Amino acid sequence: MRTDKFLAAVGCCAVLATGAVAPAADAREPGGRPGIPRLTDEQGRTLTLRGWNVEDKTHRGDQALSAITERTFRDLRAHGFGFARLLVFWDDLEPVRGQYSQAYLAKIERILDWAHRHDVRVLIDAHQDVFGPAFGHRGIPAWATRTDGLPFTPHPDDWFSEYYEPAVQRAFTHLYGDEDLRRAQASMWRVLARRFAHHPAVLGYDLINEPMGEFRAGEDPATAARRIEAEQLTPMYDRLARAVRAADRRHWVFVEPTPAVGEGVPTGLGKIKDPRVVYAPHFYNTAMEAGADYDPSAGWIASYEAAVTAYPKKYRVPVVVGEWGPLNSELPHMARFYADALASLARYTSGWAGYVWCYGGGYCAADAAGALRGNKALTATPYARAVAGRVRSESYDPSTRTYRLVYVAGRGTTELSAPGDARGWRVRVAGPASVRGLAVRAVAGATVTVTVAPRA
Repeated sequence: MRTDKFLAAVGCCAVLATGAVAPAADAREPGGRPGIPRLTDEQGRTLTLRGWNVEDKTHRGDQALSAITERTFRDLRAHGFGFARLLVFWDDLEPVRGQYSQAYLAKIERILDWAHRHDVRVLIDAHQDVFGPAFGHRGIPAWATRTDGLPFTPHPDDWFSEYYEPAVQRAFTHLYGDEDLRRAQASMWRVLARRFAHHPAVLGYDLINEPMGEFRAGEDPATAARRIEAEQLTPMYDRLARAVRAADRRHWVFVEPTPAVGEGVPTGLGKIKDPRVVYAPHFYNTAMEAGADYDPSAGWIASYEAAVTAYPKKYRVPVVVGEWGPLNSELPHMARFYADALASLARYTSGWAGYVWCYGGGYCAADAAGALRGNKALTATPYARAVAGRVRSESYDPSTRTYRLVYVAGRGTTELSAPGDARGWRVRVAGPASVRGLAVRAVAGATVTVTVAPRA
């Protein structure tokens, strides 16, 4: 998440270059996606991920990750969510160069154990904010931060603007370009993948959160973003994917563009040379990040969708939005925002993780009692988390809270998910299939229609 005036300039450049256009009609994948494949599990089932980011940015060292408890995963599942993007920090994993914290790895494993106990799939995210602790944040260790003596001025009222400080931008240049730092980053990922390759909760690895880079003199923001993505992020992702594959050949690797994509700038990322890549952009609006209400007439969601779908169409990779959600979800137009955003995400993604699962105000999903706050409750709906077969169509009617799925069955079990207890929902099936709770088994090759609605 961020509040940043500078990204507004990126948005202006993007609109001038591309226009605020609606998504174009296109050849569509089964299930209605416009030329974008769906995420699948090891059984070949079509996955839909619905969940939240899980984090502890406050505690470090011996207290690292202590704010995350089993309650988080219990509450996620109680609301029907089956996905968590878990933030981990390189500076905690390797506080001294070459010395990996076994205690930190054990803390991550304990969190994964809780997730598995409550049937939540986890994406392990190597998170950074403003590079890392050398600039008062979290992420890349201080020992891996090189600034060439360039200046850094904190911006406590607009922390995301610190990404444009010369020292921070130069630190990214060294991370991408210095051979010893490349090796260190790859080694960090080999350690994580080796430790968690066989953990049953793990879905994949998000290789770096919201990567940024150094602008060149006279370069406009949109051009800089595309150059950084093409020339620095693409080869970095290839290196890190190879590092992961040295220990884990099963799970997905998630790659992010720069945050400029949030303002409708098509990414400059190239093809990542790995067979199991997920494109994982974030979905934020500059004005709403500063606390403004949603403006339905601005065309932001349509512009974002048009831009963000170009990459997965071109390279035939699934999309999962790794972060999204406004700072204030209770403003007058926020119900409309959630309706528009969820409809858009359903058109092209295999799922999303909202920001952030915590108990309080602001971005927090839940209040102190664990109830979803305000319009965030609109994210908790029935859906099919795993479909054993080929999805032909799916829809959700918020007025009746009814979910409808049509699919051509394969072998295996289709898993449904819904908020609250399964006994509060009625599952009906048309076609040769049987239902037990929220699980459906059907005759392979048959077309099946599943309807999930609240019991009267």
